[in-house]
Amino acid sequence: MSPDRLIYMANQIGSFFKSQGHDKAIPGIADHIHKFWDPRMRKAIFAHLDAGGAGLDPDVREALATLKKTAHA
Repeated sequence: MSPDRLIYMANQIGSFFKSQGHDKAIPGIADHIHKFWDPRMRKAIFAHLDAGGAGLDPDVREALATLKKTAHA
């Protein structure tokens, strides 16, 4: 799957959770990506995040960074 498609999908998830406020959105985004994305998709979006995360909304970036830390803990 292309990075552009993953960025689009991650931002769509972020848009859904945005109405819940920052404190609920971050864990909601991270949980959704953890539960429903294939490990290869997560690996690709983490690589994109490591390369600067261009195009990712701020809440999505934060959620991915949080998820990445817990995935490697």
